[in-house]
Amino acid sequence: MAEYFYSKNKQKGAEQPLFHRVMAKSMKIAFEKAENLKPLVPEEKLGFGKVFTDHMFVMDYEEGKGWHNARIIPFGYISLHPASTVLHYGAEIFEGLKAYRRADGGVQLFRPMENIRRMNRSAERMSLPEIDEELGMQILTEFVKTEQRWVPKSFGTSLYLRPFMFGNDESLGVHAVHRATFMLIASPSGSYYAEGINPVKIMIEKEDVRTVRGGTGYAKCGGNYAASTRAGERAAKKGYSQVLWLDGVERKYIEEVGAMNVMFKIGDEIVTPMLTGSILPGITRMSCIEVLKSKGYKVSERLLSVDELLGALKDGSLKEAWGCGTAAVVSPIGKLAFGEEEYEVGGGKIGEVTQELYDTLTGMQWGKTEDTFGWITRVC
Repeated sequence: MAEYFYSKNKQKGAEQPLFHRVMAKSMKIAFEKAENLKPLVPEEKLGFGKVFTDHMFVMDYEEGKGWHNARIIPFGYISLHPASTVLHYGAEIFEGLKAYRRADGGVQLFRPMENIRRMNRSAERMSLPEIDEELGMQILTEFVKTEQRWVPKSFGTSLYLRPFMFGNDESLGVHAVHRATFMLIASPSGSYYAEGINPVKIMIEKEDVRTVRGGTGYAKCGGNYAASTRAGERAAKKGYSQVLWLDGVERKYIEEVGAMNVMFKIGDEIVTPMLTGSILPGITRMSCIEVLKSKGYKVSERLLSVDELLGALKDGSLKEAWGCGTAAVVSPIGKLAFGEEEYEVGGGKIGEVTQELYDTLTGMQWGKTEDTFGWITRVC
């Protein structure tokens, strides 16, 4: 249940990990400047994850020595031993967050500490070494300062940051990781909604499952995404953008959409699946809940069965549905399919609550509106 993974910080209203985390002093980060800086790509030609900045961050871990040799170096290929743990046993985790350009030219991050904390929870689950929170913030801010020329200016664009970690023991034995590498790369990204926020078509998956309680569902690890690809491909062939997952045990409770969490407005209640251990605890999800509660909405984190959802679709009480995640912020759902039946949600248009969430969160992220929650970290 949600309480198993988090305790509530009532003063800040933020979910915090239960286990203790030691704060570290800052670490000296070496810098090797790229000899030839790349030309910036025109913002109208930016996609997602195809263009990369001039540099990358790398840091090594060795049992008994800890994290060391932190460095920002020219972006390039990496070398791995053929027996590297990550290649054989999937010892890998990652995160995703963005740097945003304000109107005054400065750059800022949205709730970066939550990404660091979630990465540490993923690391603990995958038996990888954790990174002290203070060091994690230092790495993010110094790297973004180094690559700040790559943060695009247009509203909706951003510099996508991808921290990731992998085990690289040079042995085929199955054991806890003794050596690891942490890296951070960045990719300037275009607006997710180049032509406006258009509702997407979602297919409820009946065969495959993403993960189960007790598994790695709450961790952001590559295996979760690899396991979801087959169902995603089936959905795409039928004309659907994403898969809506059901739980892996009873196959009856709604969990999440593709790579996003999901929310529904049923009557006057906003419902989102509770964190049972098989659902990724999204930072955008958490932010949506806090924003909605601050605006007086009734928000419930609970089990939601597919039967209840279909019943709400049929009787008209399902008013809105949307996915929420770092890439899209919110993604309205216009149609839901289950088996051979397809249902329209909210007239196939973006709903009032969905639009309100998008405007509120993006306003803070790009510095257009006041950050009343204390979620913004200014880098420069």
